[in-house]
Amino acid sequence: MTQRGSLGEMPLPLFESYLTGRDEVTIVSASPLPSKGKLPSYIADHRKRLRARFMDGGANALPDYEMLEMVLFRAIPRQDVKPLARALIDTFGDFNRVVSAAPARLLQINGVGNAVVCELKLIEAASQRLARAKVMQQHVISSWDAVLDYCHTVMAHRDTEQFRVLYLDRKNTLIADEVQGKGTIDHVPVYPREVVKRALELNASALLLVHNHPSGDPTPSDSDIDMTR
Repeated sequence: MTQRGSLGEMPLPLFESYLTGRDEVTIVSASPLPSKGKLPSYIADHRKRLRARFMDGGANALPDYEMLEMVLFRAIPRQDVKPLARALIDTFGDFNRVVSAAPARLLQINGVGNAVVCELKLIEAASQRLARAKVMQQHVISSWDAVLDYCHTVMAHRDTEQFRVLYLDRKNTLIADEVQGKGTIDHVPVYPREVVKRALELNASALLLVHNHPSGDPTPSDSDIDMTR
């Protein structure tokens, strides 16, 4: 875990810290800090190069930690964010797991505060909204891959079980997607009465029941099968 105050890659003689809400930003420099609003050249040049590579080659041109750096630019505008990006990847595993991590877990990482959490959750919300737009009001059978991608986006990296219901009309068009229950690491409550009640309210003709397994093993348990029946 990265220690606060050691986010620079090399130990340098001059340190100055800024507190912004809950985010403590440590600037490390070998010379007096530049005037407010002006980035040190090594940070500005690095950010410029990353943006150019991204614009030229898209996401495939950047590894996960550099994509994460770009997300952190706005949250921490006057600091080299590479060490923090690497610390987050080392802790959670990859870009997807970082942006979908629970805020409480993110805040345990030194250097992460409310501004960082907000940026990460914004990226997560945007990805879910984009995925949702591809499946809502679409024929499920003809867009089955998009439905699977959407479910993966919104559920795959959660550390607790979640139960969702996707409601379809008589043409198998997706008309609603709702979270019916949130549970623990290996259990989520399901109430068939509420599922049927909501289906009648929406005038749905069919539905898909979906839930995740935080363990990573998608094999349905006996209780999963019984509840589905």
